[in-house]
Amino acid sequence: MTYENIIKDIKTGKVHPVYFLYGEEPYYIDRIADYIEDNVLTEGEKAFNQVVIYGKDADFRTVVDEARQFPMMSTYRVILIKEAQDMKSLLELVSYLEKPSSTSILVLCFKYKKLDKRTRFSKLLDEKAVVFESKKIYDNQVAGWARDYLKDLGYTFENGVTELLAEYLGADLNKVSNELDKLAINISKNRTVTMQDVREQIGISKDFDVFEFQKLLGEKNFVKAFRIVNYFSQNPNANPAVMIISSVFGYFNKVMITKYHSSLGDQELAKLAGVSPFFLKEYRAAAKNYTFEHLIAIFKALKTCDKSSKGIGNRGADDGTILKDLLITCMQPS
Repeated sequence: MTYENIIKDIKTGKVHPVYFLYGEEPYYIDRIADYIEDNVLTEGEKAFNQVVIYGKDADFRTVVDEARQFPMMSTYRVILIKEAQDMKSLLELVSYLEKPSSTSILVLCFKYKKLDKRTRFSKLLDEKAVVFESKKIYDNQVAGWARDYLKDLGYTFENGVTELLAEYLGADLNKVSNELDKLAINISKNRTVTMQDVREQIGISKDFDVFEFQKLLGEKNFVKAFRIVNYFSQNPNANPAVMIISSVFGYFNKVMITKYHSSLGDQELAKLAGVSPFFLKEYRAAAKNYTFEHLIAIFKALKTCDKSSKGIGNRGADDGTILKDLLITCMQPS
């Protein structure tokens, strides 16, 4: 069952005795659980009939006892088990799943993991519960997701806005949605959202952020890249080397994929590299500036820099020195 169908059913009063929400992407799990928590019972009914238990504090006997109680002045009781992946006795709920109460709604939020399908517990869920898997989306899908989110909020936006959001925020949908909500609070719906709005409201610095640094590395623009390294060196708490190195590794990994599969069409290559087609031109240009041998040398340098940033090997090097060494490797002739 899809997220949309689950919410639609609840809105129309069609609820189920058990919901099992699981998967690597917590966003939709939280959205469904929050919707049930906020909307199934009235405020007056919640006081006596709604219970929230966290997995690490939950025991199957307690959960069953709560679910078997009759509702007080309400049609249903709602029992939400958040972080159910931490519930040690979770599989012992089979006794309840065999005959769940028709007057209770048990919601199990099982995040970041998959359930062993071979267990009796899993098989009973398929028979007795609404099972929803929240799959993690790929990096190249984030821009489209953000585009739909902004449209649902009633906004129009110029080309590149959602691609910039995706490039900067990554594939954490909770983080993306929070930033989009913040954007919506500060920008009127009667005008188009611009790239400058995104930079100002979300705090993306055009001149001194890691994304501009990566772009300059791809262009082999030593002067501007060195200026950013100096800025990073002077602001190490805001720009830790270990985070920058991780981001640069991801960038050059995409450059390598782009170079190796350069004969592919834009849509196919963008999907393979995990980038938005909007930014593919940048990656194709960077791929032309580096040979395979040079890219391999950069990956080796990144590995060394990563160790140094974590105090392994070269314990005396500060973040600025580590990043300057990386910059020199990237700027060598190919």
